[in-house]
Amino acid sequence: MNILKNRMNSRRKFIKQSLIGAVSMAALPELIACQSNSKMQNPIVISTWDFGVAANQGAWEVLKTNGRALDAVEKGVRVAEADLSNPTVGKGGYPDRDGHVTLDACIMDELGNCGSVAGLEHIAHPISVARLVMEKTPHVMLVGEGALQFALEQGFEKENLLIPSSEKAWQEWLKEKEYKPIMNIENKSFNTERLPGNQYNHDTIGMLALDANGNLSGACTTSGMAFKMRGRVGDSPIIGAGLYIDNEVGGATSTGVGEEVIRTVGSFLVVELMRQGYSPEDACREAVERIIKKKPETAKEIQVGFLALNKKGEYGSYALQSGFTYAVCDSQKQDLVIKGKHIF
Repeated sequence: MNILKNRMNSRRKFIKQSLIGAVSMAALPELIACQSNSKMQNPIVISTWDFGVAANQGAWEVLKTNGRALDAVEKGVRVAEADLSNPTVGKGGYPDRDGHVTLDACIMDELGNCGSVAGLEHIAHPISVARLVMEKTPHVMLVGEGALQFALEQGFEKENLLIPSSEKAWQEWLKEKEYKPIMNIENKSFNTERLPGNQYNHDTIGMLALDANGNLSGACTTSGMAFKMRGRVGDSPIIGAGLYIDNEVGGATSTGVGEEVIRTVGSFLVVELMRQGYSPEDACREAVERIIKKKPETAKEIQVGFLALNKKGEYGSYALQSGFTYAVCDSQKQDLVIKGKHIF
């Protein structure tokens, strides 16, 4: 009797497990699809100014094959660093008032890792040096001769960064030595050919990317303000000022007069505002308004702009003055340029 009872219980258990297995197998494709959809993200890359179009397309080569956002932003801003017609970034950048081309850059990944160089001379791609600072040293920032020594140890080639067009502009500036920043000089649609030598100025490219795995990274690189004091460093290589990434929330970058961005820790502020529920555009506007509150008179005479991208792939910007533009690249369009909103 007990043997028969045990056999019946075993049969019931077998049938129950078989039914559960059948139901699970039937639901498996739907479950897999659901899990895949939850992980998939439409990649996007955005960057400051209209020259960000070419840089974005460089980044897109990585993103379109489901590559990592960190690799994308490094490759993207290297395009701007190599563009000799761009007087704001890399080898084509204008020198300081003593004729030295000094470059600044920083990079940050989805894990919170970051690297930075400032006042780097003789190396055309500071963003790649910044990445190696992040990956191969216990530090975040290297500056000046130390940054150059590290770059050379890593195999970078030393070269003269003062190209003829930049030297000519510097020689023109030396005639009067007037330091007067011009707003929106980063925008190539702004005609600089007719400006006297003492009126040139420039700034940076900041780039933010979201990859197919839903991870964010950012990069920022610049030759700094034209004819600046030797040793001057702006916001671009400073994590939290010129660039900040939080993979739970989003990322932000800045452009314009770096001193004012540093004073408000601008990019970190934008990301924290997004954490509180602000849209990217509203977060950028609030950061701009903080600058106005601190220095209302100065704010009317300078340009500062913020650009932000959140975890959902939503983006937005805001600037003090009109003229700021930014470039957007995704699977739908690779050369979109948008005019940023502004206060004044």
